[in-house]
Amino acid sequence: MPSISSALKVLCIVSLPLLMGGVVTPNLAPDTDWMEYNGDGARSHYSSLSQINTATVQHLKVAWTYASGGADTINNRTQIQCNPIIINGVLYGVSADTQVFAIDASTGRQRWKTQISDNGGTTSRGVTYWSEGNEKRIFWGAGQWLYALDPESGKLIESFGQNGKIDLKSGIERPGADNYVRANTPNVVYKNLLVVGTRVSEDEAALLGDIRAYDVRTGRIVWTFHTIPQPDEFGYKTWSPAQPRQRIGGANAWAGMAIDRQRGIVYVPTGSAAFDFYGGNRKGDNLFANCLVALDASTGKRIWHFQFVHHDIWDRDPPSPPNLLTVVHNSPDGRPRRIDAVAQTTKQGHVFVFDRVTGKPLFPVVEQKFPTDGIAGESPSPTQPIPLKPAPFTKQTFTEADINPWAADRPDLVATLRKARTGSPYIPLTKDMTIFFPGTSGGAQWGGSATDPDGIMYIPAKQNPCFSSLVEQKQPDANASVTGAQLYSLRCAACHGAERQGNHDGSYPSLLNISARLSTDAIYQVLLKGRGMMPSFSHLPEAERKAIVDFLSNKTTSGKSIRITDKAAPYKHTGYNRWYDRNGYPVNEPPWGTLSAVNLNTGVYLWQVPLGEYKELTERGIPPTGTDNYGGPLVTGGGLVFIGATSDEQFRAIDKKTSKTVWQAQLPAAGFASPSTYSVNGKQFIVIACGGGKLGQKSKDTYVAFALDTQP
Repeated sequence: MPSISSALKVLCIVSLPLLMGGVVTPNLAPDTDWMEYNGDGARSHYSSLSQINTATVQHLKVAWTYASGGADTINNRTQIQCNPIIINGVLYGVSADTQVFAIDASTGRQRWKTQISDNGGTTSRGVTYWSEGNEKRIFWGAGQWLYALDPESGKLIESFGQNGKIDLKSGIERPGADNYVRANTPNVVYKNLLVVGTRVSEDEAALLGDIRAYDVRTGRIVWTFHTIPQPDEFGYKTWSPAQPRQRIGGANAWAGMAIDRQRGIVYVPTGSAAFDFYGGNRKGDNLFANCLVALDASTGKRIWHFQFVHHDIWDRDPPSPPNLLTVVHNSPDGRPRRIDAVAQTTKQGHVFVFDRVTGKPLFPVVEQKFPTDGIAGESPSPTQPIPLKPAPFTKQTFTEADINPWAADRPDLVATLRKARTGSPYIPLTKDMTIFFPGTSGGAQWGGSATDPDGIMYIPAKQNPCFSSLVEQKQPDANASVTGAQLYSLRCAACHGAERQGNHDGSYPSLLNISARLSTDAIYQVLLKGRGMMPSFSHLPEAERKAIVDFLSNKTTSGKSIRITDKAAPYKHTGYNRWYDRNGYPVNEPPWGTLSAVNLNTGVYLWQVPLGEYKELTERGIPPTGTDNYGGPLVTGGGLVFIGATSDEQFRAIDKKTSKTVWQAQLPAAGFASPSTYSVNGKQFIVIACGGGKLGQKSKDTYVAFALDTQP
């Protein structure tokens, strides 16, 4: 499968003409506002505002900053992933400690901020707004709750659900499941319905991932789409053995959705079935996991679907909402015709483009054969769907030839790689080290991509390898007691490491000497309630939780013997391990982060450039490498692409035609979030959340807004 990486090895600009006569992207917000997550129901990340443009951007200065509060500046564990919305001069966002606030969008002056204690300790990507007549509501997911707030005061709307909130766990329980459920990505409004997707855990105790629609006034559930089908539903035969809803969780809509309100269709990308790296207990293709599902927004009935990965055992679910746009393709008689399309990027580095109404791919897609030599009990799919156009925006394999030529410990890396399973995008895990390239978090990531009215898509991506393997998991003996160390190995080691060392970028923190940072009670509360990416372990018996806390605190477990009786999966994985050399740089040759522009009218790339840099490497004469990145772009009518996302704490404006960086600014912390733009009293602003807290970066609580220092 060809990759654009080789064609753009030197990352030079490929000048190709854009189609003339721009096509209007549907669902755009009014010019003055940024009314929805990623700008509009199309999730375009686009605004036609043009006061800030290629000619004026050099005059861009900080207009205001807002300290949202709640940053963990000691352990650097908090983030802000919020894409704020702006309506009638008011900006609504979420703080570092997951509280909703409203501020004056022209000054940053706070109007109100919630003080809700039961907010689950998760990271929120923003809020959803609804209005009809004089009624207005803000919807916000925090913990296992979905809250309804008054936009004027921030107070709970008591008539919604139970005293202003609904319990997202209700209705998705199954035998043996844990309690972890979050709605941390803003959902979509269709008329008087709020269509909700959730995040659930990724292990064998995950809750069901059903998509649900609630009445915006009452909180009453109106419809449910079962992502793991019931026996009488389409797709049920793609699961074996029977009754998967009793045994399997996940297949959830965690990444967000797009909505075509004119047609009444909601487009839902779904996650992997749990758990991520073994599927011997769920043989078959596993619909509707790893799909883009088009649903009737009024009823939840399936219109069409496309599955990106059959029987996913690689954590390759689509990572962001799709983009709705209009493209121009030739009809069979050679005449150009406008097609309303939906495009989905993937962690694997592909762009799939479909007719929005029929689900037909607009570029050829083939079922390509891949290895099937999985671990005992596994039945990998013999083929996976691969689009022939556009080409991948990342490399697709990692071999010895791809090792970073100046890696600090290259001989050791080569020796390790020669023993590993590598060289193909879909290699089933075994007990041997297996390489994922790009890594399990992308390729494309949750920040998503931008599209403009010309049919051009702007894709931030990363190209870092990761590795894992499977190890046998001994089934618990009801008659044998277990220690805290054994419980840690069973419940925690897959993420935090067998030696409690965590991973390099801090997304799974080290637990060594944790008692010096957190009290015993604080550790217990994290186990009980969850935090960030970590699910709640409230489903475990209290004795188990206390034994794990004692182990982490280097205490001897006291009391009577602990026995566990729940049946474990036959294997556990050894973690989501990103691969770095001893100096902390990815082991593969650059680029490690990129921004690409692809013309979805033709399927041809216009350019690809590195996104981000390590200054210490640049000073050594190494061309900018790009960095790991989180967060999406903003594209404007001023001809600019704005993006933070990088670990170098920079905010950049890139000329969308030339790919040149024409302006950049130092942020107070890394902007691992997507920027928004809006206009108040004729003045255009661009705002981004600067929360840091990932990739080893410091945590902050700051929102920064930029505007021109003089009127053009």
